[in-house]
This record gives sequence, C-alpha cells and structure tokens, in this order.
Amino acid sequence: MANESGVGTVWSCPNFVGQLITLGAYQTPFLNDIGGIQGGGKVVQSEEYALNQQFSLESASQPAITETASLTAPTAITYVRTQDVNTTQIFQKAVNISYRKLSNAQALEASSIAVTGQLQPVQDERTTQINAVIKQIAWDVDYTFLNGVYQKATNAATAAKTRGMFAAISTNAVAAGTTALSASLINQLAKKIVDSGSPLGRMVCYVNSFQKQALSAIYGYAPEDRRTGGVNIERIETDFFVMEVRFAPNVPAANLLIADISVCAPVFSPVPSKGVFFYEELAKVGAAEQGQIYGQIGLDYVAEEFHGEITGLTTS
Repeated sequence: MANESGVGTVWSCPNFVGQLITLGAYQTPFLNDIGGIQGGGKVVQSEEYALNQQFSLESASQPAITETASLTAPTAITYVRTQDVNTTQIFQKAVNISYRKLSNAQALEASSIAVTGQLQPVQDERTTQINAVIKQIAWDVDYTFLNGVYQKATNAATAAKTRGMFAAISTNAVAAGTTALSASLINQLAKKIVDSGSPLGRMVCYVNSFQKQALSAIYGYAPEDRRTGGVNIERIETDFFVMEVRFAPNVPAANLLIADISVCAPVFSPVPSKGVFFYEELAKVGAAEQGQIYGQIGLDYVAEEFHGEITGLTTS
C-alpha cells in the first residue's frame, strides 16, 4: 500500500525479508501496445494538439445532367473542414527519502529476523521508490488513456485532462442495455466500424476479466481431450477484420473496446533540456533525498470513427 505521510522514514517504510512483489492486476496493455511512457510517441510544443482535420462527402447518387444543362456550370460545392483536438496533461509525483532511512537498508523488522536464509531485497530505497512511482504513473496513464474525460486548461488553476478512448467514441458505440455480451453485439459493432470508414490497421479488443471469460465462452471450442480442457480466445475473426484480444484491467467491467492501435500513440510535451518524462532532484530543505518524476502526456487516436465500443454489458 502507499504511505501518504509524504516522507519515507525508518518508521513509515520498514524493511522486511521476502520476495518483493506488486499486489494487484496492474497490467497496462493498451499503453504498452501504443508505445509506453518512455518516449517514442508524438511530440508537440503546445498543450493542446490537433488529432485530425476532416470533411464529409455528400451521399452517393446518380447524376441526371442533360447536354443542355451541361452548357452552364453547376453551382459550386465547398467541402467544409472541421478539426478534432486533444490535450496533454501533467503527470507528477514526488519521492522523498530521509537520510536515516537510506542508511538502514540492512535493519529488519523484528518479525523478519526469525526468517533465515533470506536477504532484504531492497538495498537501495531511493531507486526502489522511484521505480514504484514510475509503475504508478504508467498505471495512471493507461487508466487515463482509456477512461479520461477531456478538459481544456483555461487558466493556471484549471487542470488539463486528456480525452480517453471511451469518452472519445460516439459514432461506433453500441449500448448493450444491461444485456450479456454476445456474438451479435460484436458483429453489430464490427459493422459500425467498417461502415464508418476505419482503415482497419491493427484491430485489438480490450476487455476486463469478466468480459474476457465471456468472449472465451462465446467463441471458444474445446476439442475433447483426456488431459487438457478449456479455451483462451486470443484472436477473433469477424466478417471485416481479425482482432487480437487483450485482458485490460483498466477497462470498466461493463465495457468493451475495439481500437485500431496502428493509429494510436502517446503525445508528449517536452520540457526544454529535460525531456518528455524524467526524474530530477529537488532543492534540499533537510536531511532527505527529494526528487520528482514529471511528464506532460496525452493520447492521439486520430479519429474516433476508427474505433468502437460496447457499453452497458452485464457483469454477473
């Protein structure tokens, strides 16, 4: 668990023996699939950035133009463009470890001394805490990229918030109406995606644990075997595209996302001479090592019409 006291001390962050593990399902498959938080995405010099500029054609029809009519030029048509935007937002966490805590890496809690043959795995508290903070920020970024709600910063006191996939999608949205996930719902969504003109680059389906099991129940076929049973659906073929299937803990249990990850990428606003995601020491005010991890990160999904979602699924 996290200690909210602010400073890692001998008393707030005791040492134990045993394997160091992170409890909970903290996988970040969507973030990993589109590039992660260590750079390599798109870089913008402003907080807000353009996702696309778009225009629509009129409905297709058969012209009926006579020779006489063709002698006069028709009324011109102007195709008006619109633009979708998103914003980077600040991800920032601090690390603060007292000198006293840094010096007692070998001092164990009394309950751990009786365990023989094991060493205290944390030999560098500062590095351990920095790595934990990076994992936490990655977890927060993955959650935001899926569930974030857009907010433009209009002044210094307003937090910019990037728009995530579920808030972005409106065209290819299927409302399940508190019904169970089914092949029919998947087919309905796949049809919406292809009809909206998605390039269908690399389609990936992201679901939480309940809907992952539901997908395996819907599409799985286990041949009879005396020794092995069960299925684990990792790819689904629809009439229009093949999609990979990912267990994604940050997807709401009642939702399903199909994203074309070939067009998705993290967006970074770099800090001059520091980079896009970095750790830096802070000024000392006492006997402690203080620093912060900082990044300005947003999501680029190009156009919401390239992706799709199902919401309102049953979860029991």
